[in-house]
Amino acid sequence: MDLSMEVDRFNSSPGANLSSARVPHGSTYSPSILMPSVFGTICLLGTVGNSVLIIAVVQKSKLRWMSVPEIFVINLSLVDLLFLLGMPFLIHQLVGNGVWHFGESMCTVITALDANSQFTSTYILTAMSIDRYLATVHPISSARFRKPSTAALTIGLLWVLSFISITPVWLYAGLIPFPGGAKGCGIRLPNPERDIYWYTLYQFFLAFALPFLVITVAYLRILHRITSVVAPAAKRSIQLRNRKVTRTAVAICLVFFICWAPYYVLQLSQLSISRPSRLFHYAYNVAISLGYAHSCLNPFVYIVLCETFRKHLSLSIKPAHQGTHPQTPDDEDEGQP
Repeated sequence: MDLSMEVDRFNSSPGANLSSARVPHGSTYSPSILMPSVFGTICLLGTVGNSVLIIAVVQKSKLRWMSVPEIFVINLSLVDLLFLLGMPFLIHQLVGNGVWHFGESMCTVITALDANSQFTSTYILTAMSIDRYLATVHPISSARFRKPSTAALTIGLLWVLSFISITPVWLYAGLIPFPGGAKGCGIRLPNPERDIYWYTLYQFFLAFALPFLVITVAYLRILHRITSVVAPAAKRSIQLRNRKVTRTAVAICLVFFICWAPYYVLQLSQLSISRPSRLFHYAYNVAISLGYAHSCLNPFVYIVLCETFRKHLSLSIKPAHQGTHPQTPDDEDEGQP
């Protein structure tokens, strides 16, 4: 999500892109303690949850190569952590009624981290869905290239693609002058009244609509495969483990949709609103909070759905003298997307 749109357009231009953290300086929508508290809670839970997840996955795989699902999992957490590192700056600006105190370079970096987390997370979820599709629908023919090295290369390419996708952020992020000499941080489009349309649609299609279409098609094909094919008795344990992995992946993608859909619905609807109402502003704040909450929810999905992850999580927080739990073949990727 982009909380970094130019604040003045909220009151002055049609289709303005609202932002809870970039409320117009001196406007009637003054920040309360609620939004900073919500953002602070998300930042704390997300930092702790994603850090613990990364530690648990690393400890599980320290004696062997990470599996393909683990590579996707750990990179999703790294993306979220990078974003959460910049969240205190957003909270500071929110508390300060949109005023930015950290300079133009830091403004560009934090705005880029915000946008990059949105795009990279979406791209990784899409790649993860395709991987699940290959593992379920084409398990034999895809085995030769569903390898950790291929997954790592794919992740690297997705990071590059994400940095390219946020080119408008690199071009237009900067300080925004406020009345009275104060400055905010955001996206300053050359012609807000016109550019807001392509900017909103570019975000919607690249970071949500097209990836979610691919994700939906992949899991529909997986569902058809699972419900229409009966595995031989010798392969039923493998099929069961694959279903557990797929179930967790589906849950992660559903969480993604639930968290991001309200934001994009409001993004598109506000293109036709010249003067957003207070109710719309409150709804937008909720949508922004829900989108940011996505950065802290994935670890809890793993804890709820992944028995193997819970096992290794408990082992990772036990003192070393209590010993370790030997990994069994059935532990491999069980329940992990």
